[in-house]
Amino acid sequence: MTILIDELFGALRGKFQGELIRASDPEFYEAHKIWNAMAQRTPALIARCTGVADVQLAVRSAAKAGVLTAVRCGGHSLAGFSSCDGGLVIDLSRLRQVEVNEGSRRARFAGGCLLGTVDSATQKAGLVFPAGVVSHTGAGGLVLGGGTGWLTRMFGLSCDNVEGFTLVTADGSIVHARVRENADLFWALRGGGGNFGVVTEFEVRLHPLTSLLLATSFCVEQDILRVVDEWRKFMPGAPDELKWNLSLRLAPIADNLPLEIHGKPVLSVALAWCGDSAEGSRLADHIFSIGKHVAIAKEEISFLNLQTMADADFPHGRRYYTKSGYSINLDDRTIQVMIESLASIPSKNTQIELAYLGGVAGRVRASETAFGDRSAPFIINLLADWSDATEDAENIAWVRKLFNSLRPAMKPGVYVNFMSGDEQDRVHEAYHERWERMVKIKTHYDPENFFRMNQNVLPSSNPAANSTD
Repeated sequence: MTILIDELFGALRGKFQGELIRASDPEFYEAHKIWNAMAQRTPALIARCTGVADVQLAVRSAAKAGVLTAVRCGGHSLAGFSSCDGGLVIDLSRLRQVEVNEGSRRARFAGGCLLGTVDSATQKAGLVFPAGVVSHTGAGGLVLGGGTGWLTRMFGLSCDNVEGFTLVTADGSIVHARVRENADLFWALRGGGGNFGVVTEFEVRLHPLTSLLLATSFCVEQDILRVVDEWRKFMPGAPDELKWNLSLRLAPIADNLPLEIHGKPVLSVALAWCGDSAEGSRLADHIFSIGKHVAIAKEEISFLNLQTMADADFPHGRRYYTKSGYSINLDDRTIQVMIESLASIPSKNTQIELAYLGGVAGRVRASETAFGDRSAPFIINLLADWSDATEDAENIAWVRKLFNSLRPAMKPGVYVNFMSGDEQDRVHEAYHERWERMVKIKTHYDPENFFRMNQNVLPSSNPAANSTD
């Protein structure tokens, strides 16, 4: 690989307008770090692009040299696909331009934008793009995988709100994808991940919103079952304006929580309401009347504040591992198994996240996007979060054991943005009945599987080209 990297470096040097960073350079250590420390890799070369021409040159040169290549937007891939060992990282972190058209409620943003970059620009016009919940997440990777967040029920998935993509494909060409231009590619990019190229620009719809009601609380162990039961019954008929999330975890050590529940199993409750404040407040009060809640908080909050609240809970440099799935009905056994699992949870930061899709996102037909089937609206995400590498085995084993116990009640399917790096065998499951169409599009745009640092769809023309070694 060293010889290939030297060849690639020689091909880029003098033509590449951005920075070429090698392992011997002093800035390499910071430049190569990614969000999930457990998935940290060490590339041989980082090409920090200044524009589309740099992306084209990097793709063409790496493909010609046969160098393993990863694409980095925000470096937030749970699976670590933002980097690779011994290969090239095409770094888009300088491509963070955002153009907002307030009149048409549209925006264009570059492929290296973070969610916070997009949010800051759109909020100046009182508009939002529905996306994730951690502002230092790369917008590109999130959108390509689907994109869920606080506004999913009100405005749909992130990918549902994209009207056009500009990307550099495996042969270095610039391709546009819209409803009436390369329609199959447009379909595939909305949920198909990074399989088809480097997206350098997104054209998206925006929606008016500057603030919303946020209500939060914690329930102690004996009331967890009662609240989860009410949640699963209520959400199928809930108004689109409501996003009600639950999280099973150990209670944090915090001044607003009673000392006697610190470190004990709890249910964290979070409601975001995008409609009339008085109506939302009454709804929150009703929910808080079910069981005993502590540390109740209810306030009107700016959208920008909401979008940064979780940043400190999911910092760069910690170790993360997930397994997730969908359920049509959250049955009693599933709820009980999750509650009982808290007794053996190995890390105080680990959570069992429960969300309900539905709303606008749930009314998009499965055939409209590669994200596909939305008929199993309950999302279960087991998110392990710890800091010490010596505890990897214990935390990973806990997630795997619990997932295996829950899986019989799940419907086939998985959200690709919640997949860890050891789940290549579930990629077919993620795309399910859309698999053949995905393979056909992949084969057309990337027949040699150049873009394989992702939840990979193998081209039929070269099915063995999936090595990440």
